Amino acid sequence: MRKEDKNTIIEQIADTVKEYSHFYLIDMTAMNAAKTSELRRACYKTGIKLLVVKNTLLHKALSTLDIDYSPLYNSLKGSTSVMFCNAANAPAKLLKDITKDGIPGLKAAYAEESFYLGADQLDALISIKSKNEVIADVIALLQSPAKNVVSALQSGGNTLHGVLKTLSEK
Repeated sequence: MRKEDKNTIIEQIADTVKEYSHFYLIDMTAMNAAKTSELRRACYKTGIKLLVVKNTLLHKALSTLDIDYSPLYNSLKGSTSVMFCNAANAPAKLLKDITKDGIPGLKAAYAEESFYLGADQLDALISIKSKNEVIADVIALLQSPAKNVVSALQSGGNTLHGVLKTLSEK
């Protein structure tokens, strides 16, 4: 491959990394063609972009970016595929559903500005909440005390009304 072609591919990979906020490095070497096609279809349905890349080109692309991705460099061995997405836990849930006997295997992930190294981190990645889920939880927590005060005032008003009605009837 010519140097110009490599530089173009490195730029494309770097642009893709910038475009998506989260990515997973996975190993698909033990998968047959049918399973690979099934994984690609599942990725497409859930909005995940799946790329097979050369480790050296991915390493060079990551090193050109502003963020220090050096913790991921040790994971760039063997065959590497990259799952790009904007929802941090979507690829983890997909991998959990599809994975059988560790295939495809999670090598590493960059999600929510943190690094997750190794296949044992899959459960931690599944439990990550998206930004919208965290905002919804915070709003629910903030609304809870206000709802309690309003319901207490309403029930107190009904009780007071019942007492006054009883007194007026006597």
